[in-house]
Amino acid sequence: MRLSHGIVYYGSEKIEFGYCHVGRKTLEIAVHPNQSVIVKAPLGTEADEIFRRVVRRARWIMKQKNFFRQFEPRTPVRCYVGGETHLYLGKRHRLKIMKGRKNEIKLLRGYFEIQVKGPVSSDKIKSLLDEWYVKKTTGKFREAFDRCWLPFKKQLVTRPKLQIKRLKKRWGSLSAKGTLTLNTDLIRAPKECIDYVVTHELCHLVNKDHNAQFYGLLGKIMPDWEKRKHKLERTLA
Repeated sequence: MRLSHGIVYYGSEKIEFGYCHVGRKTLEIAVHPNQSVIVKAPLGTEADEIFRRVVRRARWIMKQKNFFRQFEPRTPVRCYVGGETHLYLGKRHRLKIMKGRKNEIKLLRGYFEIQVKGPVSSDKIKSLLDEWYVKKTTGKFREAFDRCWLPFKKQLVTRPKLQIKRLKKRWGSLSAKGTLTLNTDLIRAPKECIDYVVTHELCHLVNKDHNAQFYGLLGKIMPDWEKRKHKLERTLA
């Protein structure tokens, strides 16, 4: 997605944003956990109109940005050394690194027990842990998908295919061709947060836009979705 960039002001606050034109009927303004502001506008929308809409929503944008600021400083860069903590399904586990006859990871009593064959390095530990996470996503995400699909059986919609891969800026997405994609990094989040992401994306089967009808359906299926969303943002900030 190629973005153009713009700046507007709200009092003394500068709001920088990226915008693009896509095949949709309504204009969407989203504020992400990293405080970036992205605008998706219908094809043919004039730049002046996009700027006007951002100015009109400036107060709301600043409110969202301030919400995310409370979680700073964000999780420090991981070094993949013994004693460092890493998340799995919302719980922190310490790395316990040892040499062994093969490369293997076991989750035991609050520790990632990582057995390493050959020289030990942070790059190797990262590679082994990333591989372990990816293996876990298949079963855990499938379970979440099965749980969250139940309310949609009555919606007369086709069950999408599940795809798992690393995404740069989103926890999940639903393609026009019917593929639900989940970010591998979600495996670090609590189960209820994973369910929130899955349910949010499945609601797009009924309503593609983030409008009142969309949030009405989401609230009906998952009344505490906002609480889960905030927990996800706090956990993986």
